[in-house]
Amino acid sequence: MNIYLIDGTYELFRYFFAVPSSLDANENEIGAVRGVLNSVLSMIESGANHIGVATDHVVESFRNDLYPGYKTSEGVPPELLSQFPVLEEALEAMGVKVWPMVEFEADDALASAASKASRDERVTQVLICTPDKDLSQCVVGTRVVQLDRRRNITRDEAGVVEKFGVEPQSIPDYLALVGDSADGFPGLSGWGTKAAADALAHYRHLEDIPKDWRLWDPSIRRARPLSESLFASWMDALLFRTLATLRLDVPVFNDISDLRWTGPTPGFEEYCHHLRSPTLFKRATLAKGNVP
Repeated sequence: MNIYLIDGTYELFRYFFAVPSSLDANENEIGAVRGVLNSVLSMIESGANHIGVATDHVVESFRNDLYPGYKTSEGVPPELLSQFPVLEEALEAMGVKVWPMVEFEADDALASAASKASRDERVTQVLICTPDKDLSQCVVGTRVVQLDRRRNITRDEAGVVEKFGVEPQSIPDYLALVGDSADGFPGLSGWGTKAAADALAHYRHLEDIPKDWRLWDPSIRRARPLSESLFASWMDALLFRTLATLRLDVPVFNDISDLRWTGPTPGFEEYCHHLRSPTLFKRATLAKGNVP
């Protein structure tokens, strides 16, 4: 049993900028919604029958209370923001489990679902469908992996180390040092990706890094200025790590069977007509007939 956890926010953004404009029966923009629905349905047609999709119902979350500079919905096109509730309703009508996030973020829901699913002995593999580096912290061996569906790249634990130079559990520390422009926090002065990888390859977490730079492993270059930067901005580093650390306590599902796709709901046909995409209903109906 493979579990597919999809970053609905990433998918909606991706299709918004990739597909032509399309209007529903009320002349509202729904091109990205149709793109995501087709994408998820293609996964189902290819044999994925345990699926969960997380979305940022609102872009803001509890992290905005922790750090004023954290990402907001400012600058996001209104024609994109308006499609989030439409996507959530459409996926539910298609029979797909959806987690619309308000207090938390979509990444938190994916992390929580991956953690819970991976503890179920019936599960063979958990595939987190997003290229987002934040989710790399959830990768465990070959059991929990990231799948970049656009580029057809699967990244297991060895792949995370190859890409970032650190193990998955060090990703929040890594992001605290280098920053994350997508999430709106800057990292620490003087710390680049190589310095962070070199340091965290020897010292897994920030607290493990010796305060005396002379005790650092000799292979780490520029130890003194890096140490001065880190410990002068220690509280910022801890805050940035908190921002980058995904929560594992988001309510997602009671049992893994909750994620099993059994076909569209009775209202999906009408929803497809509203989206001016009747072929979606036909495909979903055919896919239901192939569900084991």
